[in-house]
Amino acid sequence: MAARETPAARIERLLMSGDAVGAISAANELLAQSPRSFIGLLGRARAHLRVRDNISAENDLNAALSISPNDELALLLRANMDFHLGRTEPALAALRKVAAGRSAHAHEAAINLLESLHGAGRHDEHAEFVRKGGAWTKDERAQLHIARTRFREDAEAGIEALKGVFRSRAHLIVRRYAGFEAVGHLDRMKRYREAFDLATEVHRATTGPVDLAPWLGLADEQLRLLAKQPMPFVPRAEHAPNLAFIVAMPRSGTTLLEQMLDRHEAIGGIGEFDGLDHICRAMTSHPMWLRVPGAVPQPLVDDLRRRYLEGAAQIRREGATWTLDKSLRSWRALPEIATIFPGAVAISVDRDPRDVATSIFLSYFNPSTYEWTSSFDAIRQVIEAQRRVVPAALDALQLPNERIVYEDLIEDPAADAARVLARMGLAMDERVLSPELNPKGADTLSRAQVRQPINRKSIGRWKNYEWAFDAKWDAVVGAHEARRQRRPA
Repeated sequence: MAARETPAARIERLLMSGDAVGAISAANELLAQSPRSFIGLLGRARAHLRVRDNISAENDLNAALSISPNDELALLLRANMDFHLGRTEPALAALRKVAAGRSAHAHEAAINLLESLHGAGRHDEHAEFVRKGGAWTKDERAQLHIARTRFREDAEAGIEALKGVFRSRAHLIVRRYAGFEAVGHLDRMKRYREAFDLATEVHRATTGPVDLAPWLGLADEQLRLLAKQPMPFVPRAEHAPNLAFIVAMPRSGTTLLEQMLDRHEAIGGIGEFDGLDHICRAMTSHPMWLRVPGAVPQPLVDDLRRRYLEGAAQIRREGATWTLDKSLRSWRALPEIATIFPGAVAISVDRDPRDVATSIFLSYFNPSTYEWTSSFDAIRQVIEAQRRVVPAALDALQLPNERIVYEDLIEDPAADAARVLARMGLAMDERVLSPELNPKGADTLSRAQVRQPINRKSIGRWKNYEWAFDAKWDAVVGAHEARRQRRPA
Protein backbone atom coordinates (compact mmCIF):
# COMPACT_ATOMS: atom_id res chain seq x y z
CA MET A 1 0.00 0.00 0.00
CA ALA A 2 1.43 3.35 -1.07
CA ALA A 3 2.29 5.78 1.70
CA ARG A 4 -0.15 8.65 2.05
CA GLU A 5 1.21 11.97 0.80
CA THR A 6 1.88 14.43 3.62
CA PRO A 7 0.48 17.99 3.40
CA ALA A 8 4.03 19.35 3.13
CA ALA A 9 4.88 16.96 0.28
CA ARG A 10 1.65 17.83 -1.51
CA ILE A 11 2.29 21.57 -1.33
CA GLU A 12 5.87 21.08 -2.54
CA ARG A 13 4.78 18.81 -5.41
CA LEU A 14 2.20 21.34 -6.59
CA LEU A 15 4.71 24.19 -6.41
CA MET A 16 7.31 22.19 -8.34
CA SER A 17 4.75 21.30 -11.03
CA GLY A 18 3.84 24.97 -11.49
CA ASP A 19 0.37 24.62 -10.00
CA ALA A 20 0.47 27.63 -7.65
CA VAL A 21 -3.32 27.78 -7.38
CA GLY A 22 -3.41 24.14 -6.33
CA ALA A 23 -0.65 24.81 -3.80
CA ILE A 24 -2.66 27.66 -2.30
CA SER A 25 -5.65 25.33 -1.99
CA ALA A 26 -3.53 22.63 -0.35
CA ALA A 27 -2.01 25.14 2.06
CA ASN A 28 -5.46 26.47 2.92
CA GLU A 29 -6.61 22.95 3.79
CA LEU A 30 -3.63 22.50 6.09
CA LEU A 31 -4.12 25.91 7.71
CA ALA A 32 -7.81 25.24 8.26
CA GLN A 33 -6.73 22.36 10.50
CA SER A 34 -3.62 24.02 11.94
CA PRO A 35 -3.80 27.84 11.67
CA ARG A 36 -0.25 28.20 13.02
CA SER A 37 1.31 25.69 10.64
CA PHE A 38 4.66 27.05 9.53
CA ILE A 39 4.68 24.69 6.54
CA GLY A 40 1.23 25.89 5.49
CA LEU A 41 2.07 29.57 5.84
CA LEU A 42 5.40 29.34 4.05
CA GLY A 43 3.99 27.16 1.29
CA ARG A 44 1.10 29.54 0.74
CA ALA A 45 3.49 32.51 0.72
CA ARG A 46 5.59 30.85 -2.00
CA ALA A 47 2.47 30.11 -4.02
CA HIS A 48 1.20 33.67 -3.67
CA LEU A 49 4.54 34.92 -4.96
CA ARG A 50 4.15 32.67 -8.01
CA VAL A 51 0.82 34.32 -8.87
CA ARG A 52 2.25 37.79 -8.09
CA ASP A 53 0.00 38.35 -5.09
CA ASN A 54 2.67 40.06 -2.99
CA ILE A 55 0.18 41.41 -0.48
CA SER A 56 -0.93 37.95 0.63
CA ALA A 57 2.64 36.62 0.35
CA GLU A 58 3.93 39.28 2.72
CA ASN A 59 1.20 38.55 5.26
CA ASP A 60 2.00 34.84 5.19
CA LEU A 61 5.75 35.42 5.38
CA ASN A 62 5.38 37.67 8.39
CA ALA A 63 3.23 35.05 10.12
CA ALA A 64 5.68 32.26 9.22
CA LEU A 65 8.67 34.22 10.54
CA SER A 66 6.84 34.96 13.78
CA ILE A 67 6.74 31.17 14.30
CA SER A 68 10.23 30.36 13.03
CA PRO A 69 12.29 33.58 12.82
CA ASN A 70 15.50 31.85 11.70
CA ASP A 71 14.14 29.70 8.89
CA GLU A 72 16.47 30.43 6.00
CA LEU A 73 14.00 29.97 3.13
CA ALA A 74 11.55 32.36 4.82
CA LEU A 75 14.38 34.84 5.45
CA LEU A 76 15.46 34.56 1.81
CA LEU A 77 11.95 35.26 0.52
CA ARG A 78 11.50 38.09 3.01
CA ALA A 79 14.80 39.68 1.96
CA ASN A 80 13.94 39.54 -1.73
CA MET A 81 10.60 41.17 -1.05
CA ASP A 82 12.19 43.83 1.17
CA PHE A 83 14.68 44.77 -1.52
CA HIS A 84 11.92 45.04 -4.12
CA LEU A 85 10.03 47.35 -1.77
CA GLY A 86 13.03 49.63 -1.15
CA ARG A 87 13.99 48.29 2.28
CA THR A 88 17.63 47.90 1.32
CA GLU A 89 19.40 47.48 4.65
CA PRO A 90 17.19 44.77 6.19
CA ALA A 91 17.22 42.94 2.86
CA LEU A 92 21.02 42.91 2.66
CA ALA A 93 21.37 41.90 6.32
CA ALA A 94 19.08 38.90 5.86
CA LEU A 95 20.75 37.84 2.62
CA ARG A 96 24.20 37.99 4.20
CA LYS A 97 22.98 35.85 7.09
CA VAL A 98 21.57 33.14 4.83
CA ALA A 99 24.48 33.27 2.36
CA ALA A 100 26.96 32.73 5.20
CA GLY A 101 25.14 29.61 6.37
CA ARG A 102 25.36 26.04 5.18
CA SER A 103 21.74 25.43 4.33
CA ALA A 104 20.46 24.46 0.91
CA HIS A 105 19.47 28.10 0.45
CA ALA A 106 22.93 29.64 0.96
CA HIS A 107 23.75 29.38 -2.75
CA GLU A 108 20.57 31.21 -3.83
CA ALA A 109 21.05 33.81 -1.10
CA ALA A 110 24.57 34.52 -2.37
CA ILE A 111 23.32 35.15 -5.91
CA ASN A 112 20.49 37.32 -4.61
CA LEU A 113 22.88 39.23 -2.37
CA LEU A 114 25.09 40.01 -5.35
CA GLU A 115 22.07 41.18 -7.35
CA SER A 116 20.90 43.36 -4.47
CA LEU A 117 24.34 44.90 -3.92
CA HIS A 118 24.55 45.67 -7.62
CA GLY A 119 21.07 47.17 -7.61
CA ALA A 120 21.84 49.30 -4.57
CA GLY A 121 25.01 50.65 -6.17
CA ARG A 122 27.20 49.02 -3.52
CA HIS A 123 29.88 48.19 -6.07
CA ASP A 124 32.82 47.79 -3.68
CA GLU A 125 30.90 45.31 -1.55
CA HIS A 126 29.76 43.52 -4.70
CA ALA A 127 33.35 43.23 -5.97
CA GLU A 128 34.62 42.01 -2.60
CA PHE A 129 32.00 39.27 -2.46
CA VAL A 130 32.86 38.20 -6.02
CA ARG A 131 36.57 38.07 -5.17
CA LYS A 132 35.91 35.74 -2.22
CA GLY A 133 34.22 33.24 -4.54
CA GLY A 134 32.38 30.22 -3.25
CA ALA A 135 30.00 27.51 -4.35
CA TRP A 136 27.76 30.11 -5.98
CA THR A 137 30.32 30.57 -8.78
CA LYS A 138 29.08 27.31 -10.35
CA ASP A 139 25.71 28.93 -11.05
CA GLU A 140 25.28 30.26 -14.60
CA ARG A 141 24.17 33.59 -13.12
CA ALA A 142 27.59 33.96 -11.52
CA GLN A 143 29.14 34.84 -14.87
CA LEU A 144 26.99 37.96 -15.02
CA HIS A 145 28.32 39.15 -11.65
CA ILE A 146 31.89 38.29 -12.55
CA ALA A 147 31.50 40.32 -15.76
CA ARG A 148 30.08 43.25 -13.78
CA THR A 149 33.12 43.24 -11.52
CA ARG A 150 35.42 42.92 -14.52
CA PHE A 151 33.85 46.03 -16.04
CA ARG A 152 34.77 48.11 -13.01
CA GLU A 153 38.37 46.97 -13.35
CA ASP A 154 38.64 47.15 -17.15
CA ALA A 155 35.67 48.63 -19.03
CA GLU A 156 36.49 47.13 -22.43
CA ALA A 157 37.12 43.68 -21.02
CA GLY A 158 33.94 43.96 -18.94
CA ILE A 159 31.82 44.80 -21.98
CA GLU A 160 33.23 41.84 -23.86
CA ALA A 161 32.54 39.61 -20.86
CA LEU A 162 28.92 40.81 -20.75
CA LYS A 163 28.58 40.17 -24.47
CA GLY A 164 29.98 36.70 -23.87
CA VAL A 165 27.30 35.97 -21.28
CA PHE A 166 24.63 37.27 -23.65
CA ARG A 167 25.84 35.02 -26.46
CA SER A 168 26.23 31.99 -24.20
CA ARG A 169 23.76 29.17 -23.55
CA ALA A 170 22.72 30.59 -20.19
CA HIS A 171 19.07 31.12 -19.32
CA LEU A 172 17.38 33.65 -21.60
CA ILE A 173 16.80 36.15 -18.76
CA VAL A 174 20.47 36.04 -17.71
CA ARG A 175 21.51 36.58 -21.32
CA ARG A 176 19.08 39.45 -21.69
CA TYR A 177 20.33 41.18 -18.51
CA ALA A 178 23.94 40.84 -19.66
CA GLY A 179 23.17 42.11 -23.14
CA PHE A 180 21.36 45.22 -21.98
CA GLU A 181 24.01 46.01 -19.38
CA ALA A 182 26.57 46.00 -22.20
CA VAL A 183 24.23 48.24 -24.21
CA GLY A 184 24.00 50.68 -21.30
CA HIS A 185 27.78 50.84 -20.93
CA LEU A 186 28.27 51.48 -24.64
CA ASP A 187 25.66 54.23 -24.55
CA ARG A 188 27.34 55.96 -21.59
CA MET A 189 30.66 55.69 -23.43
CA LYS A 190 29.02 57.49 -26.39
CA ARG A 191 29.45 54.49 -28.67
CA TYR A 192 25.90 54.97 -29.89
CA ARG A 193 25.88 52.90 -33.06
CA GLU A 194 27.41 49.95 -31.21
CA ALA A 195 24.83 50.33 -28.43
CA PHE A 196 21.96 50.45 -30.92
CA ASP A 197 23.19 47.46 -32.91
CA LEU A 198 23.73 45.38 -29.78
CA ALA A 199 20.29 46.32 -28.41
CA THR A 200 18.78 45.24 -31.72
CA GLU A 201 20.62 41.92 -31.48
CA VAL A 202 19.51 41.38 -27.87
CA HIS A 203 15.88 42.10 -28.73
CA ARG A 204 16.02 39.76 -31.70
CA ALA A 205 17.51 36.94 -29.62
CA THR A 206 15.46 37.28 -26.43
CA THR A 207 12.11 38.92 -27.25
CA GLY A 208 9.10 37.13 -28.64
CA PRO A 209 6.75 38.30 -31.41
CA VAL A 210 5.17 41.72 -30.82
CA ASP A 211 1.43 41.67 -30.16
CA LEU A 212 -0.01 45.16 -29.66
CA ALA A 213 -3.64 44.06 -29.65
CA PRO A 214 -3.95 43.79 -25.84
CA TRP A 215 -2.45 47.26 -25.38
CA LEU A 216 -4.11 49.16 -28.22
CA GLY A 217 -7.38 47.26 -27.95
CA LEU A 218 -7.76 48.11 -24.27
CA ALA A 219 -7.00 51.78 -24.99
CA ASP A 220 -9.60 51.95 -27.76
CA GLU A 221 -12.22 50.21 -25.62
CA GLN A 222 -11.60 52.58 -22.73
CA LEU A 223 -11.90 55.60 -25.03
CA ARG A 224 -15.19 54.29 -26.36
CA LEU A 225 -16.62 53.79 -22.89
CA LEU A 226 -15.28 57.10 -21.58
CA ALA A 227 -17.20 58.88 -24.33
CA LYS A 228 -20.51 57.23 -23.42
CA GLN A 229 -23.24 59.07 -21.57
CA PRO A 230 -24.02 58.44 -18.85
CA MET A 231 -20.50 57.56 -17.74
CA PRO A 232 -20.36 53.78 -17.12
CA PHE A 233 -17.47 54.03 -14.64
CA VAL A 234 -18.92 55.35 -11.40
CA PRO A 235 -17.46 55.36 -7.87
CA ARG A 236 -18.25 52.16 -5.98
CA ALA A 237 -16.59 53.09 -2.69
CA GLU A 238 -16.06 55.99 -0.32
CA HIS A 239 -13.48 58.71 -0.96
CA ALA A 240 -9.94 57.27 -1.05
CA PRO A 241 -7.87 58.21 2.01
CA ASN A 242 -4.75 60.22 1.06
CA LEU A 243 -3.84 58.16 -1.99
CA ALA A 244 -2.00 59.32 -5.13
CA PHE A 245 -0.92 57.53 -8.31
CA ILE A 246 1.84 58.57 -10.71
CA VAL A 247 0.38 57.99 -14.17
CA ALA A 248 2.97 57.58 -16.92
CA MET A 249 4.75 55.40 -19.42
CA PRO A 250 7.94 53.65 -18.27
CA ARG A 251 11.09 55.78 -18.48
CA SER A 252 9.12 59.03 -18.14
CA GLY A 253 10.60 60.29 -14.88
CA THR A 254 8.34 58.37 -12.53
CA THR A 255 11.16 57.25 -10.24
CA LEU A 256 12.56 60.77 -10.01
CA LEU A 257 9.16 62.19 -9.10
CA GLU A 258 8.54 59.48 -6.51
CA GLN A 259 11.96 60.00 -4.92
CA MET A 260 11.26 63.75 -4.79
CA LEU A 261 7.81 63.51 -3.22
CA ASP A 262 8.88 60.72 -0.85
CA ARG A 263 11.20 63.25 0.77
CA HIS A 264 8.12 65.08 2.08
CA GLU A 265 7.44 64.02 5.65
CA ALA A 266 3.77 63.30 4.87
CA ILE A 267 4.31 61.14 1.76
CA GLY A 268 5.37 57.53 1.62
CA GLY A 269 6.29 56.22 -1.81
CA ILE A 270 5.51 52.51 -2.29
CA GLY A 271 7.30 52.07 -5.61
CA GLU A 272 5.86 49.79 -8.27
CA PHE A 273 3.57 48.07 -5.77
CA ASP A 274 1.74 45.16 -7.38
CA GLY A 275 -1.58 45.93 -5.68
CA LEU A 276 -2.98 47.69 -8.74
CA ASP A 277 -1.92 44.76 -10.95
CA HIS A 278 -3.89 42.45 -8.69
CA ILE A 279 -6.95 44.70 -8.90
CA CYS A 280 -6.80 44.85 -12.68
CA ARG A 281 -6.37 41.09 -13.06
CA ALA A 282 -9.36 40.50 -10.80
CA MET A 283 -11.56 43.09 -12.52
CA THR A 284 -10.71 42.09 -16.08
CA SER A 285 -11.27 38.42 -15.26
CA HIS A 286 -14.89 39.33 -14.55
CA PRO A 287 -16.65 38.99 -17.93
CA MET A 288 -18.82 42.10 -17.43
CA TRP A 289 -16.16 44.58 -16.28
CA LEU A 290 -15.74 46.62 -19.45
CA ARG A 291 -19.09 45.80 -21.04
CA VAL A 292 -21.22 46.61 -17.98
CA PRO A 293 -18.90 47.91 -15.21
CA GLY A 294 -21.74 48.18 -12.73
CA ALA A 295 -22.33 44.43 -12.92
CA VAL A 296 -19.12 43.65 -11.04
CA PRO A 297 -20.27 42.45 -7.59
CA GLN A 298 -19.86 44.97 -4.80
CA PRO A 299 -18.22 42.43 -2.45
CA LEU A 300 -15.43 41.97 -5.00
CA VAL A 301 -14.90 45.73 -5.24
CA ASP A 302 -14.84 46.04 -1.44
CA ASP A 303 -12.39 43.16 -1.04
CA LEU A 304 -10.01 44.51 -3.71
CA ARG A 305 -10.03 47.95 -2.09
CA ARG A 306 -9.39 46.52 1.38
CA ARG A 307 -6.54 44.28 0.23
CA TYR A 308 -4.86 47.11 -1.65
CA LEU A 309 -5.05 49.58 1.23
CA GLU A 310 -3.81 47.01 3.75
CA GLY A 311 -0.91 46.02 1.51
CA ALA A 312 0.06 49.62 0.81
CA ALA A 313 -0.02 50.44 4.52
CA GLN A 314 2.40 47.59 5.20
CA ILE A 315 5.09 49.03 2.95
CA ARG A 316 4.49 52.77 3.31
CA ARG A 317 7.09 54.58 5.40
CA GLU A 318 6.16 54.81 9.06
CA GLY A 319 4.74 58.22 9.93
CA ALA A 320 3.65 59.05 6.38
CA THR A 321 -0.01 59.96 5.97
CA TRP A 322 -0.11 59.84 2.15
CA THR A 323 0.50 56.81 -0.04
CA LEU A 324 2.21 57.42 -3.41
CA ASP A 325 1.98 54.58 -5.94
CA LYS A 326 4.09 54.60 -9.14
CA SER A 327 2.76 51.41 -10.69
CA LEU A 328 3.39 51.31 -14.44
CA ARG A 329 -0.14 49.93 -14.73
CA SER A 330 -1.73 53.25 -13.66
CA TRP A 331 -2.15 54.83 -17.09
CA ARG A 332 -4.12 51.78 -18.25
CA ALA A 333 -6.08 51.47 -15.00
CA LEU A 334 -7.68 54.88 -14.48
CA PRO A 335 -11.23 53.45 -14.71
CA GLU A 336 -10.38 50.90 -12.01
CA ILE A 337 -8.81 53.63 -9.86
CA ALA A 338 -11.83 55.93 -10.24
CA THR A 339 -14.20 53.06 -9.44
CA ILE A 340 -12.44 51.67 -6.38
CA PHE A 341 -10.52 54.73 -5.11
CA PRO A 342 -12.65 57.78 -5.96
CA GLY A 343 -10.89 61.01 -5.10
CA ALA A 344 -7.40 59.53 -5.50
CA VAL A 345 -4.99 62.10 -6.94
CA ALA A 346 -3.51 61.29 -10.36
CA ILE A 347 -0.15 62.85 -11.24
CA SER A 348 0.42 62.33 -14.95
CA VAL A 349 3.93 62.73 -16.35
CA ASP A 350 4.81 62.96 -20.03
CA ARG A 351 8.35 63.07 -21.40
CA ASP A 352 9.56 63.73 -24.95
CA PRO A 353 8.34 60.56 -26.70
CA ARG A 354 11.66 60.17 -28.51
CA ASP A 355 13.57 60.16 -25.22
CA VAL A 356 11.05 57.67 -23.81
CA ALA A 357 11.45 55.41 -26.84
CA THR A 358 15.24 55.59 -26.79
CA SER A 359 15.42 54.74 -23.11
CA ILE A 360 12.92 51.89 -23.43
CA PHE A 361 14.59 50.34 -26.47
CA LEU A 362 18.02 50.36 -24.81
CA SER A 363 16.80 48.95 -21.48
CA TYR A 364 15.85 45.62 -19.99
CA PHE A 365 12.11 44.96 -19.76
CA ASN A 366 10.34 41.67 -19.17
CA PRO A 367 10.34 40.12 -22.66
CA SER A 368 7.00 38.37 -22.23
CA THR A 369 5.09 41.30 -20.72
CA TYR A 370 6.72 44.16 -22.59
CA GLU A 371 7.58 42.55 -25.91
CA TRP A 372 6.61 45.79 -27.70
CA THR A 373 9.78 47.41 -26.31
CA SER A 374 11.73 45.63 -29.06
CA SER A 375 10.39 47.87 -31.85
CA PHE A 376 10.50 51.65 -32.22
CA ASP A 377 7.31 51.53 -34.25
CA ALA A 378 5.52 49.49 -31.57
CA ILE A 379 6.82 51.80 -28.84
CA ARG A 380 5.45 54.79 -30.78
CA GLN A 381 2.01 53.21 -31.07
CA VAL A 382 1.85 52.47 -27.34
CA ILE A 383 2.94 56.03 -26.51
CA GLU A 384 0.27 57.41 -28.84
CA ALA A 385 -2.35 55.23 -27.15
CA GLN A 386 -1.25 56.40 -23.70
CA ARG A 387 -1.48 60.04 -24.73
CA ARG A 388 -4.96 59.54 -26.13
CA VAL A 389 -6.31 57.69 -23.13
CA VAL A 390 -4.87 59.53 -20.12
CA PRO A 391 -6.20 63.07 -20.80
CA ALA A 392 -9.60 61.69 -21.82
CA ALA A 393 -9.79 59.50 -18.72
CA LEU A 394 -8.69 62.20 -16.30
CA ASP A 395 -11.35 64.55 -17.68
CA ALA A 396 -14.20 62.04 -17.97
CA LEU A 397 -13.56 60.33 -14.64
CA GLN A 398 -13.11 63.65 -12.83
CA LEU A 399 -10.12 62.43 -10.88
CA PRO A 400 -8.26 65.26 -9.13
CA ASN A 401 -5.02 65.54 -11.06
CA GLU A 402 -1.91 67.45 -11.98
CA ARG A 403 -0.31 67.07 -15.40
CA ILE A 404 3.45 67.43 -15.59
CA VAL A 405 5.81 67.69 -18.53
CA TYR A 406 9.09 66.05 -17.57
CA GLU A 407 11.25 68.67 -19.23
CA ASP A 408 9.40 71.44 -17.37
CA LEU A 409 9.88 69.55 -14.11
CA ILE A 410 13.64 69.46 -14.71
CA GLU A 411 13.80 73.17 -15.55
CA ASP A 412 11.84 74.28 -12.47
CA PRO A 413 11.33 71.39 -10.05
CA ALA A 414 10.20 73.70 -7.24
CA ALA A 415 7.25 75.01 -9.25
CA ASP A 416 5.93 71.58 -10.25
CA ALA A 417 6.58 70.07 -6.82
CA ALA A 418 4.68 72.88 -5.13
CA ARG A 419 1.79 72.44 -7.55
CA VAL A 420 1.55 68.70 -6.92
CA LEU A 421 1.82 69.13 -3.16
CA ALA A 422 -0.89 71.79 -3.21
CA ARG A 423 -3.15 69.36 -5.08
CA MET A 424 -2.56 66.91 -2.23
CA GLY A 425 -3.30 69.61 0.35
CA LEU A 426 0.31 69.69 1.55
CA ALA A 427 2.73 72.57 2.09
CA MET A 428 5.93 72.84 0.08
CA ASP A 429 8.94 71.14 1.65
CA GLU A 430 12.37 72.12 0.26
CA ARG A 431 13.67 68.61 0.87
CA VAL A 432 11.75 67.37 -2.17
CA LEU A 433 14.25 69.26 -4.33
CA SER A 434 17.07 66.92 -3.23
CA PRO A 435 15.87 63.44 -4.26
CA GLU A 436 19.47 62.22 -4.38
CA LEU A 437 19.50 62.38 -0.55
CA ASN A 438 16.54 60.02 -0.24
CA PRO A 439 17.70 56.88 1.61
CA LYS A 440 14.77 54.91 0.19
CA GLY A 441 15.88 52.25 -2.26
CA ALA A 442 14.76 52.50 -5.88
CA ASP A 443 14.36 49.05 -7.39
CA THR A 444 13.90 50.35 -10.94
CA LEU A 445 15.95 50.97 -14.05
CA SER A 446 16.45 54.58 -12.87
CA ARG A 447 18.10 53.69 -9.57
CA ALA A 448 21.49 55.14 -10.61
CA GLN A 449 20.11 58.36 -12.07
CA VAL A 450 18.09 59.26 -8.97
CA ARG A 451 21.23 59.14 -6.86
CA GLN A 452 22.33 62.33 -8.63
CA PRO A 453 20.96 65.86 -8.16
CA ILE A 454 18.19 66.84 -10.58
CA ASN A 455 19.86 67.54 -13.95
CA ARG A 456 19.21 67.84 -17.70
CA LYS A 457 21.47 64.96 -18.78
CA SER A 458 18.65 62.75 -20.04
CA ILE A 459 16.89 65.49 -22.03
CA GLY A 460 17.51 65.16 -25.76
CA ARG A 461 19.13 61.76 -25.46
CA TRP A 462 17.21 60.69 -28.57
CA LYS A 463 19.48 62.86 -30.75
CA ASN A 464 22.20 60.25 -30.36
CA TYR A 465 19.88 57.82 -32.14
CA GLU A 466 18.23 60.20 -34.57
CA TRP A 467 18.30 57.63 -37.38
CA ALA A 468 15.71 55.53 -35.50
CA PHE A 469 12.93 58.14 -35.89
CA ASP A 470 10.93 58.78 -39.04
CA ALA A 471 8.08 61.12 -39.96
CA LYS A 472 5.56 58.93 -38.14
CA TRP A 473 6.85 60.47 -34.91
CA ASP A 474 6.10 64.05 -35.93
CA ALA A 475 2.54 64.26 -34.62
CA VAL A 476 3.16 62.88 -31.14
CA VAL A 477 6.38 64.89 -30.82
CA GLY A 478 4.66 68.08 -31.96
CA ALA A 479 1.86 67.60 -29.43
CA HIS A 480 4.40 67.13 -26.66
CA GLU A 481 6.41 70.20 -27.65
CA ALA A 482 3.24 72.29 -27.65
CA ARG A 483 2.66 71.43 -23.99
CA ARG A 484 6.05 72.61 -22.78
CA GLN A 485 6.03 75.79 -20.73
CA ARG A 486 9.68 76.22 -19.81
CA ARG A 487 12.85 76.21 -21.88
CA PRO A 488 16.47 76.09 -20.72
CA ALA A 489 17.81 79.48 -19.72
